[in-house]
Amino acid sequence: MEFKHIQGKDQGKIIMYALSTCIWCKKTKRLLDNLGIAYDYVDVDLLGEAEKETAKDEMEKWNPKGSFPTLIFNDRTCVVGFDEVKIREALLHE
Repeated sequence: MEFKHIQGKDQGKIIMYALSTCIWCKKTKRLLDNLGIAYDYVDVDLLGEAEKETAKDEMEKWNPKGSFPTLIFNDRTCVVGFDEVKIREALLHE
């Protein structure tokens, strides 16, 4: 599965599982973009079936409900959904 890399300030490893049609995913991407943060994301709904299953399995290790967006900071912290306060806190503490 191929993640798309967005250039910006290095805040460590930030991975985002998203859906291309999800408004909350778009808001989360916009927030990271506006903060100038580097991150990697994948739009799970645009993957082939096998890759989609792999992505869901990886994501559900952090977020058992499998909801979007799911952000993982440095393999330590997970933020589910668009929660600007939690995202900013994770960026400060990671």
